[in-house]
Amino acid sequence: MEKNLRILQVNTLDDLGGAANVAFSLHDAYLKRAYKAYLAVGRKRRQHPSVLLLNNDAFRKPWTKFWLKAEANLSNFEKTIPQIHRMRSLLTFQIGQTRRWLTIRAGLEDFDFPATRRLLKLPPERPHILHCHNLHGSYFDLRALPLLSNCVPLLITLHDAWLLSGHCAHSFGCERWKTGCGDCPDLTIYPSIRRDATSRNWQIKRDIYSRSRLYLSAPSKWLMDRAKHSMLGPFITQSRTIPNGVDLSVFRSADKLEVRKRLGLPYDARIMLFTANGIKKNRWKDFATMQVAVRNIAEGLNSQLLIFLALGEEAADQQIGKAWIHFIPYQRDPSRVAAYYQAADVYLHAAYADTFPNTVIESLACGTPVVATAVGGIPEQVMDGRTGFLTPMGDADSIVNAARKILTNESLRDNLSQAASQDAKNRFSHSRQVNDYVRWYEEIME
Repeated sequence: MEKNLRILQVNTLDDLGGAANVAFSLHDAYLKRAYKAYLAVGRKRRQHPSVLLLNNDAFRKPWTKFWLKAEANLSNFEKTIPQIHRMRSLLTFQIGQTRRWLTIRAGLEDFDFPATRRLLKLPPERPHILHCHNLHGSYFDLRALPLLSNCVPLLITLHDAWLLSGHCAHSFGCERWKTGCGDCPDLTIYPSIRRDATSRNWQIKRDIYSRSRLYLSAPSKWLMDRAKHSMLGPFITQSRTIPNGVDLSVFRSADKLEVRKRLGLPYDARIMLFTANGIKKNRWKDFATMQVAVRNIAEGLNSQLLIFLALGEEAADQQIGKAWIHFIPYQRDPSRVAAYYQAADVYLHAAYADTFPNTVIESLACGTPVVATAVGGIPEQVMDGRTGFLTPMGDADSIVNAARKILTNESLRDNLSQAASQDAKNRFSHSRQVNDYVRWYEEIME
């Protein structure tokens, strides 16, 4: 059975973002093991033959297709006619998809994606396992879960808490998701909605899960615990906590001075790194606290230069106090990303909400100590005092104290570095993650 295993994964994207990287790296590993693997996505970014597009517009009604075609023709005049985008929206939604438009206006989550029910027909053969990742992002009809899960075993890997709430991917301090949502304190949290229909959305999801047969995994015990205390909990057929992994042949320790030379970074500077998609405006990350911390850290280093590398944002370099912030655009090449970890003395990760950030384990694998906010699943990644330090949310002073310990104590830095690299080998290898999922697939089918 093993080599004939047919796996279909599903995610919003095949590139850009934590969930996309997890889904595609698993997909790539399955192909290398000669499994018949496919990845279906709402938006395709890679020119890869086994990445399949869920083309919802191809299955819409003739009336809608007519207006979608009209909207596409208008796009040719976007540069010459002001406000043409408003007319395009009018055609595609208010006229072409009136019912869907009214649903969104009412604050109900949008599940009008007809390609979902044809998902199992996308690959040449029906898959043995349907493995879903992020199902939000305007591409997947959640109402199809009962149908799909009664056709083939359906496994969902949680990357955030959207499936557990009335609209948000992370609830921060709100716990209404436990009891039915409603009276939402922030409708703007991604995925945002226009009106407070969170209670209705919560009930709709609960009803869908009650009619489905779902296998559930999460990368952290923290997220799995939330799932079991949510409306999804009573309807989980089986669950596993499977931590994400990284490619240890890419993310590994290297000669710091040699890597800095290759990247054009100064040998004698102290370098800190943070990486995320859209650093400045990322709702989940706490860039403001990191800026304060970096300024204060630099003050305590006397005349030694401190550089803060912000990977994932295209912006002009910025000086704050005695420190420099150097912004680096998103890097597609994993070996290039690994080089920045290898060049850094400390990886700094301050967040308001996080599930199990791949960036933290990438840093550990490269032997770079981590100073991170103790939120979400991060305490399951960083061994406080052994591979880095955990700090309270929003506490710049704690970040400063932890980072200074590492930057000014070479012996401590070396010990943390060695422990981080070894811990990543023990717990966070990508091959271990792949093996965990394949074994579970086979158990499920048996």
